[in-house]
Amino acid sequence: MDKKKVWKIVSNVIFVGLIILLILPVGRTWIQQGLMKIGLFKPKLERPKEMPAQTSEVEGSSGSNYAGIAFSDDNGEVVNIPDLKGKVVFLNFWATWCPPCKAEMPSIQVLKDKFKNNDQVAFLIVEIEGAKEKARDFMQQGNMDLPIYYPESQIPSEWLGGAIPTTVILDKTGKIAAQHEGMADYSRAEVSDFITELIHQ
Repeated sequence: MDKKKVWKIVSNVIFVGLIILLILPVGRTWIQQGLMKIGLFKPKLERPKEMPAQTSEVEGSSGSNYAGIAFSDDNGEVVNIPDLKGKVVFLNFWATWCPPCKAEMPSIQVLKDKFKNNDQVAFLIVEIEGAKEKARDFMQQGNMDLPIYYPESQIPSEWLGGAIPTTVILDKTGKIAAQHEGMADYSRAEVSDFITELIHQ
């Protein structure tokens, strides 16, 4: 067999393999994680431009738009956002059927591990559709211990505008310090540095 025919067969096999990878959710996740590792998908670490000043603080009063915002964990324990005032809060909104959401989870695990002994940071990984069993299975399969929560109230539109994954970082006063829509690599040093700066403010 001549070299041209061999090369044609090899290139066809590679092409078919890439198509299969793109079609299968596991393949898409693998490709997306690879792209994150080479430096793509950097998170946007800045406050949203159109941020209403009155709705951006957690005051714990009935006048605060965040006063009724709550999430529950697998054990049914409820976390009220105003109770987290004084901590930097990392909120990630995702769904079990979303490949980009799953692709970024290992990077969030790396970030959480950097702050595992710091009680001034809270991580809430919010599965927005209440698929508890699927969410638990996904975390177990990936050997991750991210704290999964589920909405117990309406999610503020300034936090989640409709696209997932979306990540919001609240400063210690409850203001949005950063918001990023779409997949991102949260294992990057600039993310942990950003959170560390917020801790010391």
